[in-house]
Amino acid sequence: MSALDGETKRKLREMNAGELLQAIDLQDEILSISLTFEERVRLVVDDAYSTFMHSKVDGLIRRAGLRYPNADLRRIDLLDERGLNRQVLTQLGTCSFVTRQQNVVFQGFTGSGKSYLGCALAKRACEHRIRAHSVRMPDLEEAWVAAQDAPGGAGKFLRKYAAFTLLVIDEWLLDKPTESMRTMLLELMERRYGETSCRPSVKPRPFVSSARASPTPKPAIQAPT
Repeated sequence: MSALDGETKRKLREMNAGELLQAIDLQDEILSISLTFEERVRLVVDDAYSTFMHSKVDGLIRRAGLRYPNADLRRIDLLDERGLNRQVLTQLGTCSFVTRQQNVVFQGFTGSGKSYLGCALAKRACEHRIRAHSVRMPDLEEAWVAAQDAPGGAGKFLRKYAAFTLLVIDEWLLDKPTESMRTMLLELMERRYGETSCRPSVKPRPFVSSARASPTPKPAIQAPT
């Protein structure tokens, strides 16, 4: 495409069409000279859309609060002694459990990789453009205590964590929860799962949790149920 004048570029930026402007600037005039106008526009839009979606995924990952932002399901060490099932991990990687409104539990001893698995799964969800969030149970409790001290804070807290399409809770109930924490968790689960009874368009919100295992030394994954 021909070079755009400064005023046109300004208008595109003002319309938040920066990706489209970048794609236009990067289109090679010589290589695209044999293309029709429609073909050149299609290439520009495809490039701009690809950049836009990449930025969107990066934003979802950045806001997910991942403890291990570089976690990747494809890099999981599947040694036999770890008790990890490749087929289950592959199934989880499709994030179909989210659309099926299922939950996942990672269980194993400290250091067995539960937190990494949770982050990897949340990151994979972000790559599928699913709004995910990861939080440690102690941090969740601390935020809940602080929320109760602010006017309307409890309601805002519950609305925030009920809104995530996928909620990953690490270190799930390692310590006995207080009465206030138990009440909050029950209310949070009710908000994430109970809306379908009165609002059919809203799907139940899945969550992922991790907890220490007691009887077995192998970290295990409970398949979605």
